Amino acid sequence: MARVCQITGKKPMTGNSVSHSNIKTKRRFLPNLQKKRFFYAEEDRWITLKVSTDALRTINKNGLGAVVKELRAAGEKI
Repeated sequence: MARVCQITGKKPMTGNSVSHSNIKTKRRFLPNLQKKRFFYAEEDRWITLKVSTDALRTINKNGLGAVVKELRAAGEKI
């Protein structure tokens, strides 16, 4: 499974590690992903999503029903 948030679409980024002597080497910045189960009351079942912590805040703000509706409109299978 890829390291991609199902809601926000956040992916790993690339950048440089910079040492004290200013030598630059490539590195990856990984998103803070969590595998989380939510109870989807409209369908009376549990769904598991791989979400970033930023997406958890979005779910808390907008509600799970609105987020799932947007995902299904975008073609995501849940």
